[in-house]
Amino acid sequence: MHCYFVLSGDSQLPVLYHVERVRDGRSFATRTVQARQQGRPIFTTTLSFDREGSWGKKEIKHTRKKPDVPLPGQPDGLGRGRGPFESRRVGITNRDSPHAADRSLQLYNKARGTISAEGGRQAHLTALAYMSDSYFIGTVSRVHNIRRFSSPGAIERAAAALKKEVGGEEELAKRYLTDLAEQEEQELKLSKQTSDDPNMEVGMMVSLDHTIYFHDRRAFRADEWIFSEMRTPWAGAGRGLVLQQMWAQDGSLIATCVQEVTKKIHNLCYISFSIRPLSPNLKAPLQSTRPDG
Repeated sequence: MHCYFVLSGDSQLPVLYHVERVRDGRSFATRTVQARQQGRPIFTTTLSFDREGSWGKKEIKHTRKKPDVPLPGQPDGLGRGRGPFESRRVGITNRDSPHAADRSLQLYNKARGTISAEGGRQAHLTALAYMSDSYFIGTVSRVHNIRRFSSPGAIERAAAALKKEVGGEEELAKRYLTDLAEQEEQELKLSKQTSDDPNMEVGMMVSLDHTIYFHDRRAFRADEWIFSEMRTPWAGAGRGLVLQQMWAQDGSLIATCVQEVTKKIHNLCYISFSIRPLSPNLKAPLQSTRPDG
């Protein structure tokens, strides 16, 4: 599944999805989908489906082993509210490495409640796709120990955009963003490495695309804890690349995700936020140029 975010969507406007049947083969089928608002494309994706069992009786198998990381005891942010999923962050590995590319972010996610049998396997795959965007974009700034939050006013503005993701509960969104700010501040204190400039802060960060490779599609339930590890092998020229691998409870590698982001870094006195849910019709960048006061 290869997604491209073309323009910002407006959650108050209807979205029309245009699906094109590109190819139907004996082993694979290909579709393209374009999401449009007021006649303008805001999102495009290309999807490839394989026919189960089409690979034959003999095949080559290998997988990366799931890191041995226990589930944290306390939920964080949206995990304490009524949002669609729960999250428990583990933290940053190799935080004292002088190389940002050696560090990785780890967390657990799961859909809240129990997914009913009526949704079938597709419901779990859809939930996994949604969860794959959790904390993903922030990997670049966090491995560089660069702040994304410095002003209560900025958190309030970001919460106003994020509240759609938590059922209209703006106070819950504020708590979530405040938790993120506190956690990242704690990470900065724990790390022996500092950013190149302690006055640097994320000015803007937006996803350009999002790719998901689904592996063992029947090895997991999205309403059970899924472990994710995120890293960034490269950043430069105003962009950054982030990679994510996701494991089921039994250790099966179930998905690999890739995302490219565009970013701007400002001095600490200039801040802005971009909050982009995975759903294209809720993609709503929010920016500000100066903190309150």
